[in-house]
Amino acid sequence: MIVFENPMTLWFAPLALAPLFRSPMRGSLISSIAVGPQDRLSEFIALALEICGVVSILALIIACAAPKLVGGVRERTGEGAELVFLIDRSGSMNETFAGRTPAEGDESKALAAKRILKSFIAGDRHDLIGVAAFSTAPMLVMPLTDHRAAIEAAFDAVDRPGLDYTNIGRGLAMGLSMFPPGVSERSRAIVLVSDGAGVIDPRIQDDLRADFRKANIHLYWLFLRTAGSPGIYQTPEADSDTPQAAPERHLDLFFKSLGVSYRAYEAEGASEVEAAIGQIGRLERQAISFVEPEPRRDLSAVAFVAASFSLFLLLLAKLAEIGPARGRGIR
Repeated sequence: MIVFENPMTLWFAPLALAPLFRSPMRGSLISSIAVGPQDRLSEFIALALEICGVVSILALIIACAAPKLVGGVRERTGEGAELVFLIDRSGSMNETFAGRTPAEGDESKALAAKRILKSFIAGDRHDLIGVAAFSTAPMLVMPLTDHRAAIEAAFDAVDRPGLDYTNIGRGLAMGLSMFPPGVSERSRAIVLVSDGAGVIDPRIQDDLRADFRKANIHLYWLFLRTAGSPGIYQTPEADSDTPQAAPERHLDLFFKSLGVSYRAYEAEGASEVEAAIGQIGRLERQAISFVEPEPRRDLSAVAFVAASFSLFLLLLAKLAEIGPARGRGIR
């Protein structure tokens, strides 16, 4: 289907008939046209020049009307998933994996995560990706979308300075709310990127268990461990084995109690973060069919080419004329 950006220009289309009534070629006077033999070639050339005149004017009018071929959609097959990246923006994410302020040439945990996540979406996957950040409160950065430029911009925003508190419970609740209701043909997963853990209120824990089971969403925890800090699997002494004293260990135990597919990755450097993201990508890779929009095509160039070619032929014919005009000629 063809549409015009400037349809009012088409009102001038009748002007294209002008070459049929008036020729730009020189005329000549003779006593009678019957004195010469019938010349089929001349008649054909005269008709061709009239057609060129009509085409040149009409093509220029159409080009000025800016014709566009309406874009459609094309169904394609690929691989991907619905992924929500829930990224910790507490103050400790601005430090390096060694637990110090980045010096020249060093990379903070937030900056390393941003770089690796942007590299992840640069492949040939067809994921729907959403981004949320959390510290004291969660913040929606980008809803689920397949727009790569928008996703990259969302990842660029996650290394901005955050606060000190880590409210994982409210962050997970926001991550769950970002998935549309109903059944999806894609895999669905939340990827929690955090360098620490917080204590989740028992009431919120019950709500999260119910929501995870109902939505059947996979969960991955990418734990960016700072050097010297307690690990996920480090078992403290019996009197210190509490959520307040060992939040990472108890958060892992809570995730295991959700009743959904769950994996934890303990990364102590950028290379381990990259390996974990790569494995998550391989696990959440499912064949899907998707609709790819096709952009509108500008047809103005085609019209300008047709007009230019017709005008070129008319110019050649004008230059090929011989003999001066005498008086008022005839067509």
